[in-house]
Amino acid sequence: MKSQTKIAIIFFIVCLSIILLLSGAVYYLSTKYSFTDFYARLQIRAVIAAKSHLENEEIKAEAFKEVRKMHLEKLPQEKDYFFKVTPGKTFEKEAKELGVPLDFFDEMQKTENATYKANNTFYSGIKYNSKMGTYLVIVSANNYYNDHHLVYLRNIFFIGISVASILALLISIMFAKKVFTPVKQITDQVKEISSENMHLRLQHPQGNDEISELIITFNNMLDRLETAFETQNNFISNASHELSTPLTAIIGEADVALNKVRKPQEYTESLKVILKEADRLDRITKSLLFLAQTGFDGKKQKIQIVRTDQLLWDVKETIDRINSNNQITIDLSLIPENPVELKINGNPQLLHLALTNIVTNACKYSSNKPVNLSIAAQDNHVTITVKDMGIGIPANELTYIYNPFFRASNTKNFEGYGIGLSLARNIIRMHKGAIEISSVIDQGTTVQIRFPSINHHQVNSTGSTKQIIESLVN
Repeated sequence: MKSQTKIAIIFFIVCLSIILLLSGAVYYLSTKYSFTDFYARLQIRAVIAAKSHLENEEIKAEAFKEVRKMHLEKLPQEKDYFFKVTPGKTFEKEAKELGVPLDFFDEMQKTENATYKANNTFYSGIKYNSKMGTYLVIVSANNYYNDHHLVYLRNIFFIGISVASILALLISIMFAKKVFTPVKQITDQVKEISSENMHLRLQHPQGNDEISELIITFNNMLDRLETAFETQNNFISNASHELSTPLTAIIGEADVALNKVRKPQEYTESLKVILKEADRLDRITKSLLFLAQTGFDGKKQKIQIVRTDQLLWDVKETIDRINSNNQITIDLSLIPENPVELKINGNPQLLHLALTNIVTNACKYSSNKPVNLSIAAQDNHVTITVKDMGIGIPANELTYIYNPFFRASNTKNFEGYGIGLSLARNIIRMHKGAIEISSVIDQGTTVQIRFPSINHHQVNSTGSTKQIIESLVN
């Protein structure tokens, strides 16, 4: 059963239940009121009957008879009974003749009025003291209101409930259709979206209801999916190009060397080319494996307390061995007095690799111009800043710099694979850090990296980064 049908049925049942409960309550209260009102009518008639029959003054008696005749209509099966009260009289015979319980007479004598109902015949009696003695005056009649008016009311309720049920059913169907119209429109639009037209988005109606929130959430998800698809396509195309280039060179060089017998020197030159391309292929493959490993790592890795200032010195020492022409300077002017504020939780090898990639890029793309490293601690966070005076990154390409194998359009004269920054960001995210890059063409690039200090987030030194990675992936 469709949800639209379920809602229509539930809405119809709720409406019908309310109508039935309201009608039942009105009918019940009307019935109770008819009994009370009819007893009051009979009591008035009992008083007038007593005054008209038991008063000695003929003028008064005639007056009451005239009043009763003119203003009180004759009730169906209306009868008057007068029973004189004498000492020791029990009224058993009278009660049996009238078909009422003896308690009815006893109650009249004690409380001076009583009521009783037998089927549709109502009895109202009073105790009346007159000059002729004390009498029990009883008036009985059939409740015409119960016979006619309540039957008429039941018919009205039956017709009204039938009409209201039909209206409730129609309104329920229209209501369910109205509620699910936006959902159906969303479903129809979603069916048109596939991997070939990820640019399509759901139409966002005016309003701030749950449907609008659902559409916004779905469109945001489509934005992320489209970005993921584009990143995947770029990765595949770039990876295939980067891997096929050295392979093509190796195969081509081997074919040339084996094409005919050559001099030992020529074989040596061919082997050098093959070795160079194989080394390049090896570095690309290892980078890809490391990149995939930092994106999803099922292994447990040691987490320990790391001094970020010492980490910078280690990075500088590593780069000095690789590139002795660098002009790296470390600014310690913002270091806090308490060295504990510089400590973070992390894996030293991974952090060293991430910072080395970033600083190496700064040196490379600035042609070994001065590169400044600074470190500061504030708000339970450690901030590392890497600033160079290099070629910069075009503003319209900043959003793509983390894509694997992406290289800015102004880096054609520099060797590289476009993997280092993606790898560094993955490692930083693993450590619950954040990276921000700002750049101006021909003026340089500034990279800011923020890590939570140990005061902000305590991690067991024997723990693992698996939880960190899972939180990143989620």
